[in-house]
Amino acid sequence: MEKSVSRTGTILIPLSRAVEQIRQQKEESEISYIQEAVNIADAAFAHLLNINLVGMTELEVAWEIESYMRQHGSQELPFPVIVASGPNSALPHASPTSRIIKEGEPLLFDYGARVNGYASDFTRTICPGRGNAIFAEIYSIVLEAQLAVISEARSGMSGREIDEIARKIINEADYGKNYGHGLGHGLGLEIHEPPHIGPRSKDIIEDGMVFTIEPGIYLPEWGGVRIEDTVSMDCGKIKQLSQADK
Repeated sequence: MEKSVSRTGTILIPLSRAVEQIRQQKEESEISYIQEAVNIADAAFAHLLNINLVGMTELEVAWEIESYMRQHGSQELPFPVIVASGPNSALPHASPTSRIIKEGEPLLFDYGARVNGYASDFTRTICPGRGNAIFAEIYSIVLEAQLAVISEARSGMSGREIDEIARKIINEADYGKNYGHGLGHGLGLEIHEPPHIGPRSKDIIEDGMVFTIEPGIYLPEWGGVRIEDTVSMDCGKIKQLSQADK
């Protein structure tokens, strides 16, 4: 949408863009609703860890997640639950299938809850049964990248600068070509809102903004690992809203 100009020559920002800018910084009540949605997602993951998922299909696990969250306070989910096992987890936006979950392969969950209209977003990747060296290596790199962002990101940095913290670690591990998306995005009433956190983002991250941190590495024919938390910028640094085990 193009900007318009008033009779006095003042440049007018389109209403949709102005509202978008206002919504980037959340009020305390909005963050509290997001935190409630985050808590439901965290609890759903703890519930999953008490189930023997091996032998279930991706679709069955996706329904288990959705059912649990709806029964524990979530409104309609902000996006369809993603459950991706083995090679399917190499697709960042995979849809659950009838594929049976097996031991020793990556199993990725990506989902969110909604409370009073406000959404959360969450991803964990596990390896059921006995793990393997490839999974351990990839997981440790992704976790290092995510924890570095949580530790080092500060208010006033651009989305590009924050993205670079994680991307540098993944690049130095020689997996840069296997990380094909941005680090994160804002969320609130919509699951994807400004600010954007990626290699081309000029958005300035300020206190009161709520967004995701979700680095990942994806190896075709093997699978992928992504770790995602919902966080806020609070008093100049990252406050982690998601508390589920990593």
